Formats: sequence, structure tokens, C-alpha cells
Amino acid sequence: MTKTLLSLGHGYSAQALERLLPADWQVIATTRSAEKAARLTTGRVTGLVWPGTDLAGPLEQATHVLSSVSPGPQTDPVLAEIGQKLAQARHLEWVGYLSTTGVYGDHDGGWVDEATPLDPTTERGQARLQAEASWQALGLPLHIFRLAGIYGPGRGPFAKVRAGTARRIIKPGQVFSRIHVDDIAQVLAASIARPNPGAVYNVCDDDPAPPQDVIAHAASLLGLPVPPEIPLEQARMTPMARSFYAESKKVSNDRIKTELGVRLLYPDYRSGLAALLFDEGVDGA
Repeated sequence: MTKTLLSLGHGYSAQALERLLPADWQVIATTRSAEKAARLTTGRVTGLVWPGTDLAGPLEQATHVLSSVSPGPQTDPVLAEIGQKLAQARHLEWVGYLSTTGVYGDHDGGWVDEATPLDPTTERGQARLQAEASWQALGLPLHIFRLAGIYGPGRGPFAKVRAGTARRIIKPGQVFSRIHVDDIAQVLAASIARPNPGAVYNVCDDDPAPPQDVIAHAASLLGLPVPPEIPLEQARMTPMARSFYAESKKVSNDRIKTELGVRLLYPDYRSGLAALLFDEGVDGA
């Protein structure tokens, strides 16, 4: 039987999953613009503009659903439109929701895992927590994936380091967890292959690290000067960028390994950045 994934908000991470799905899968991919929908459409992918298209038909066709859509300040836009239809979609075999490790809040650099009480301190984290609860209330075979900071092809520090715009912003004790997009994809694929409705997974690598160390390592790989340090108090930042420094924690990824059998392709930022640079060299050859 052909499997069909309804991918709501078919962006960076969902497209990486698409590349891992078996060749006989079909994908219905929503995006906000007609141009992007046309670009997404291939032999097995049907691009749809949403909001603007009735999702009742695609939902009936789907065996699997993945939502990458960010919640608004009041509600999750997916649930606002098709929440009732989702709750009635008892034919679904697997549902995935991409959330964030921001739901854990600030832990002063300490460790958190999936059993840690949720206490987000930012508006974005609070919206994600509310969205998680709303998805859980639908009674679907739901799997929640709490993603750390995402990087990968086209989303790494090299461009800013080369341009001289990268900054090493220093907040003592600050650490972030991160994850390569290809590892997100393999976690999602492993969950699809081994469903466990109700499961929550942290998706991050093995090496939570200070953000300034990542920039310094990227500069070293490029053979360029390491950008100077700037204390957080002196840094010019957008409110959103500054909010990332309001929380510091190390995120455990044991569950994706023990339950899903995932072996990370890029267990730390050093291996991930090296692979990105190598791929740039191959592409440019």
C-alpha cells in the first residue's frame, strides 16, 4: 500500500525527511506561495498553497502527517483550520509535530531530558508549549520532536564569518544545543518506521556548547581570523536574537538513541561544520 505524507509547512527539516522516504511514498507538501508550491512539485511531491487550499481532501489521502508550522500568539494555525478534522482522522498511522527545546525554559546550563518539567520563559516557548498540549488533546498517534538549534547546508556560520559579520557574543556559562538537519531527518524517519504514539523526543547532538566556540571553530576551518568577543550587554541584537540568550541548558538526546536506534551522523558541531565545508568544496569543484 502506498504511503502518503501530508507535510504541513514543508520547509528545511521536512524537505530533508522527504529525501529519506522510500521511493514509493507520495508527499503532499504545503507552502505559503504558489511559486514555492510549483518548485516543490516533482514526480512524487504535490505542492499546495496553504493557507488558501482546503486540506480536507489531502488529509483523507494521508497515512502520515508532519506539522512544521509555527504557532501564532493565540493558537496553532493548523489546528485552527483543521483541528476537528484531524481529531476525526482515525486512519492516520503516524503524526509528527516539530516543537522546540525552548519549552524547557532556563536551567542555568544544567541538563534537561524529556521528563524535565516544562517552564518556558519566552513567548515563543510558551506558544510552543500550548501548541504541544493542543496537538496532544486530539487523540492522534502523535510524536513530538523538540528540536535544538538547526544548522546544515545553507544554514551555517561560514557565510557570516567570510563576510566579516560574525560575532562572538559572550555570556558567561551560556550553552546551546544544536542539530544538523540530516540528523533531524533520520530521527523522523526512524520514528515513522517504529511508531510509539505519545512519545516525545529531544532532537539534538551530543555536544551542547557555547555559541562563541562554534564561530571560532568555523573561522579556524576557513583559515580566517577569529571574530572578537563582544559582551552580551554591549551587543546590538534584535529582541528575538537576545531572547535566545535568556535560556541556557544542555539537552539530553538519550531517547532517540535508545528507543529509535539513531546513530547521529554529526554528533557534534565540529563534525557537522567539517561536513558542510567539505560539501562546499565538492559543489565548487
